[in-house]
Parts: sequence; structure tokens; C-alpha cells
Amino acid sequence: MTGTPGTRTPSQAEPPGSADLLPVATGARTRAAVAELLRPQRWRAVAAFTVMVGATAVGLLVQPLLGRIVDLAADRGSADAVTTTAALLVAVALAQGLSTGYGLSLLSRLGETTLARLRERFVERALGLPLERVEKAGAGDLTARVTADVSLIAEAVRNALPELARSMLTIVLTLGAMAVLDWRFLLAALLALPVQAATARWYVGRAVPLYAAQRVAAGAQQQQLLDTVAASSTVRAFRLEGEHTERVAERSRSVVDLTMRGVRLVLGFYSRLHVAEYIGLAAVLVTGYWLVRQDAASLGTATAAALYFHSLFGPVNAALALLDDAQSAHAGLARLVGVTDLPSTADTDPDATAVRPGPLDVTVRALTHAYRPGHPVLHDIDLTIRHGERVALVGASGAGKTTLARLVAGIQPPTTGTVLVGGVPPTALGTSRTVALITQETHVFSGPLADDLRLARPDATDTELRAALDRVDALAWAEALPDGLATVVGEGGHTLSGAQTQALALARLILADPPLVILDEATAEAGSAGARALEKAVARAVDGRTALIVAHRLSQAAAADRIVVMDGGRIVETGTHDRLRASGGRYAALWNAWSDTRT
Repeated sequence: MTGTPGTRTPSQAEPPGSADLLPVATGARTRAAVAELLRPQRWRAVAAFTVMVGATAVGLLVQPLLGRIVDLAADRGSADAVTTTAALLVAVALAQGLSTGYGLSLLSRLGETTLARLRERFVERALGLPLERVEKAGAGDLTARVTADVSLIAEAVRNALPELARSMLTIVLTLGAMAVLDWRFLLAALLALPVQAATARWYVGRAVPLYAAQRVAAGAQQQQLLDTVAASSTVRAFRLEGEHTERVAERSRSVVDLTMRGVRLVLGFYSRLHVAEYIGLAAVLVTGYWLVRQDAASLGTATAAALYFHSLFGPVNAALALLDDAQSAHAGLARLVGVTDLPSTADTDPDATAVRPGPLDVTVRALTHAYRPGHPVLHDIDLTIRHGERVALVGASGAGKTTLARLVAGIQPPTTGTVLVGGVPPTALGTSRTVALITQETHVFSGPLADDLRLARPDATDTELRAALDRVDALAWAEALPDGLATVVGEGGHTLSGAQTQALALARLILADPPLVILDEATAEAGSAGARALEKAVARAVDGRTALIVAHRLSQAAAADRIVVMDGGRIVETGTHDRLRASGGRYAALWNAWSDTRT
């Protein structure tokens, strides 16, 4: 699989089949993408940073004030002086709390806005990807990115980002405050730095590839679960339960193994941090003892220095520990950016949305197509569909009907040869609603039925919705629903039958009003009882349009203007229903066999 600039393909350590997964952005490209998202909010970022610096600086007054109390107690100072210092401590706590809360709210708003923009860009690009690309990757990979990866990033934005920002500021300003007390305290504290730096380097070098592999393994696991559940009836019919269970278990074991590696990595990470804390605190205490003995510092100053270093335990550990969340979020972010950087169907041609086909003839010339090199499924197809003509594709399963329909729809380009829709390659039509493809796998979106219909034309009035439903004989059952067109359908709502779902798709087709319609066994799920009514609805929906119909039932083919018979990836016959029946060829044999099953 080739990637766009700034992306990389999955590593060799990834699960089988990962070569087809969607790409993952490089670290440099991921950081550049974040910078692009933050650029419109740079003033909010500056404001948040300024407030957080002020809040942290105010909080650093606590240790000198405590040291002042120690000096007052050692010198037997007045009670008023102790009271004044204690009052200052209360004032510092209040000021720090208010300013920190405000700064964190600014950071949270910054993070949430950036995440929302990233999510919108991801969804927009995912919806614009060529269907061939999505199908190769599998629904599991895309689903894992939009669910698990987004959740990881959201968690980091809401919790890790504010805490990391506050911790880093606290570390830098605290070290500066120690230098103000005495530069030797700073040197003592910095003895812990080599161990902490080595720990961070050791952790990051192992965490980045580990968490990236975890996300890929999770996507592969989810894809296997989706495949197994979706094909559960077939799996049971062929007694393949054990094989599929083993596949799921294998993918699950891969995820568990990677997770346990992560746990061991984190345990080693924290054990090294504790060594650094001991070294630094011991050095600061020894330095304070020596300075007090030399009268180079007061007991209160030494106390303040020790408290400063002790106060670094939390921020340093938090900052380094948040590397765990940061690496997980970075891995998820790279997977999202990898998708947002992919070219969409509208990007194939810079002027794609401006392309307007002429009279809508469909021309296919010398078309050959292979999903795998050296294994063509279509061979030298030549076909012309005239403007307004209805052509039916018939043939046995595996004849190449669906593949030809997908190529005409522009889902993917042919391996060799040309496909033109109104003189324009269908892949160059961009977002123009020139071609509509309806298959037997029609989705009902969750929400009111009227909103589902308006997906095809958002500005459609209720009258237009009813007219579209009436044209496909669906108005009666739609208005008979509990709340009419306001009835919630889809997941969690009213369940529609197969015939009703297909009628809904045809009503959407009428509202969208494309000049070219491709129906790929669009009435297959209707069942025998509703098939005839649905075929009449199809005839009304495609009336006046150029239509290519992959016929599931030969009664559909009989009503077409022309029939194209396919066998083994080739066109073997073409003509009207009556002529092909009279010729006694392949179509006549199919018609006779189909007719015998209905008597």
C-alpha cells in the first residue's frame, strides 16, 4: 500500500491483513497537523499560557512564606509577624486557586475546540474516501479510529493536556525559584535530571512503537469481530464456529500481549523515577545542611529549598507519567491525521465539483478489471447506454455484473480501458449528484423518517417528501407509522421491513434526482411478497433517467429497454427480452430455468 507524503504504512509487526489498513501519519506530519488546527486559536493559546504562568508564579510564594515562619520560630519572632505570614499564605492559596481554575478553563476550551475541528475534518474526509479504499481497509479499522482513537485523544485533551501544561510550568518556575534562593540548591536539584532524562528517553523509545502497534491490533480485532458477527448465520451454516472463534481469540491475544507489555513498561518507568527522587532530595538536604553550617543560608531558606524540591515530586512524576497518556494519544492522533491527509473523491480533480457531463450517455470501451494483479474479473467490455435508456445486467453469480456496475458508478477506476458518463470519467464527477448507486444493503439512519429522507435533499418540504413516498407506493405505510413522518426509525427506533427500507432508498433517489441511476440487486431483500410491488416502484423511480440495473429477478430484466447478458466477466449477449428469448441462447436458458421455479 502506498501512502501520501507524511504518512507511513503499518509495520511488519502488525497483524495479518494490516497492509490494507488506512495509513498512519508520521510524527512530523502529526505535529504539523496540530499546529494547523491551533493556528486560528493562537491568541486563546497565548492567553491560557499567560494566566497559567501567573497562577504558577503566585503558588511559588508558599515555600518562602513557610520558610519565613520557620525563621520566625527559630528566632522567637513576634506572634503578629507569624499571623501576617499565615494570612499571606491564605491569600496566595486563594489567588492561585482562582487563577489556576481560569487558566485550566482556557486550556480546556482550547483543547476541546481543536479536538472538535479534528473530528469534523476526519469525518468529512472519511465520508469522501473512495469506497474501494474503505472496503480494502475494512470497517473495523475506520470504526476503531473514530471511536477508540478519538476517545483516547479526548481523554488526553480533557485531563492530560491541562495537567501536563501546569506540571511543566511548575517545574520550570520552581527550578528558577530555587536558583533565586541559592544557585547551589539548583545544582543539587539538577542531580536528579540525568536519571529522569534517561528514564524519559528509555520510556518514549519503547512506548511510541508499542502504543502504535496496540492501536493497529485493536483495529484488527474489531474488524474480525465485525466480520464474524455480520456473517454469523453463514458461519453457523457451514459449521465454522471453531475457526472464527480461533481467529477472534488470536486477535484478542495479540491485544492482550501488547497491553501487558505496556504494563511492564510503566512499572519499569516508575521504579526509575523513584531513584531520581531519592538522589535529588538527598542532594538538596545535604546542600542545605552545609549552607546552614557555613551561615550561607538561614534555616528557613534551607527549608524552603527542600520544600521546593519536594513539591517537584508531583509535577515531575505527573509530567513523565503523562507521557503514557501522551504516547497513546499521539498514536491515535497519528491514525486520525493519516485519514485526514488522504485524498478524497472530490480531490481527484481540482475542478471535480465544477464538472458537468453532457447528454448522459454511458460509454464503456475495452474495459478490463482485476482486483488482484493477474486475476481479471472483467475482460474487454464494450457497452453503450444511451441517454434515458434502461439496461439490465443479468448472469449467474460471479459473472461480473456488480463489478461493472461499480466501475460505471465511479467507485473505483478500471484496470484498463475507459468508462465515461456524459463524456466524463465517473471518478472525476466529484460531489456532483450525477450518479446514484442503490444496493441491497440500504442503511436506515437513526432519527425521524423525514430527516432520513432529507439526507437526499435537505431543503425538501413535507409536501415533496410525501410526493416522493407516494411515487414509490410508500406513503400509506409511512403515514400509518405511530408518528407519521416524525416517527423515529433506525437503531433504537421503529424497525422497517426489507421492502420498506428499499422503498425509502427509492424515495431518497427521487428527491436527489440524479440523471444516472445504478441499481445493484436493489429489490433482493424484499422477499417474494413485496418483490412485484417494489419492482413497480423501481420502474417509477428510474422513469426518465438513464439506468443500469443489476437484475436479481428476471422480471426486472424483461421490463428493461435492453438486456446485457454476462458470463465469466464477458458480455455474451445483448438485446431486448423478446429477441433474446427467441434466439435460444444464454438468456433464454436463464429465463426458462427461472420460469420453471415459479410454476
